Amino acid sequence: MVDNAFAQLMLFRFRSFMREPAAVFWSYGFPLILAVSLGIAFRTRPPETIVVDVIGSPGAADVLKALNTAGAEPGFAASIHPLPEAMRRLTLARCAVVVGVAGDGGCVYHFDPMRPNSVLARTQVNDCLQRAAGRAEVIETSDQRVSEPGSRYIDFLLPGLLGLGLMGNGLWGVGFVSVDMRIRKLLKRFTATPMKRSHFLGSLIGARMIFTIPEMAVVLLVGWCFLGVPIRGSLVTIAVVTFVGGLCFAGIGLLVACRAKRIETVSGLMNLVMLPMWLMSGIFFSTDNFPDALQPVVQALPLTHINDALRAAILEGATLGSMWLPLVVLSAVAALTFSLAVRWFRWT
Repeated sequence: MVDNAFAQLMLFRFRSFMREPAAVFWSYGFPLILAVSLGIAFRTRPPETIVVDVIGSPGAADVLKALNTAGAEPGFAASIHPLPEAMRRLTLARCAVVVGVAGDGGCVYHFDPMRPNSVLARTQVNDCLQRAAGRAEVIETSDQRVSEPGSRYIDFLLPGLLGLGLMGNGLWGVGFVSVDMRIRKLLKRFTATPMKRSHFLGSLIGARMIFTIPEMAVVLLVGWCFLGVPIRGSLVTIAVVTFVGGLCFAGIGLLVACRAKRIETVSGLMNLVMLPMWLMSGIFFSTDNFPDALQPVVQALPLTHINDALRAAILEGATLGSMWLPLVVLSAVAALTFSLAVRWFRWT
């Protein structure tokens, strides 16, 4: 009876999910579109031309010629503008740096120190003009650009998107669904059936995991086939990390929603839980960017462990044995949150 009840609850969730085209799209279509869009935006491209404005004055033509015939990589796209127009273009980020020619033949650089590309442009323009003026290089140097798969931004980003998908699936796909069922009085009807609280909540998690694994596999497959993201680890290792991470966030989702009675309440609670992980768990940039004082908080977030484990498995080929600590932490969080959710869950 217990096994049959659990199976029927799983089928109930599966049928309910498939009857909602919007839910299917947001679970499978949106993560795919997001991964492809970001992959296109951050694809490997040649260095961009640096746009330089030269202030119209005596000597501007010589500066223009030196920049446009430098033959450096990346090249310069220099043009002459009156001072007000050049400064307006710099303010609107239509050029990276503005060059003025002083009365003694020197150059004055106008640039935005808060824009990294503007600071870099100033340095490269200065090097170009100094060489054109006859400066000799003290030592010979060469550049080796790294753009091989595994070292690009999209390679760093894709595991973060997988972790983000696990978090969204767990909180919204499990916690939000339980509140929606409570509001529609469906949970009240379940109280008349021969089942335990744990069976019902376990079926919500089980059904969500059935949906989550294929979703993560599709995103990973697209990243590998179309974006060139290398998969250096075992697929079994990646699947285990995904499964444990999914259980962790499903447990958190149930705990957040175990007593909420309104959509507004559960939405606020979930955003409160998700926002710190959105910002601090290394989805879009490394967690090393945060100061040392915040590192204990960063490392305490479940999504940080999931992202680190996924990157280690996908990009470094790490084994399950080398990732035992994050897996244990995630499993403990999953068990604790599920136990508390079962204890505090209310049907009405």
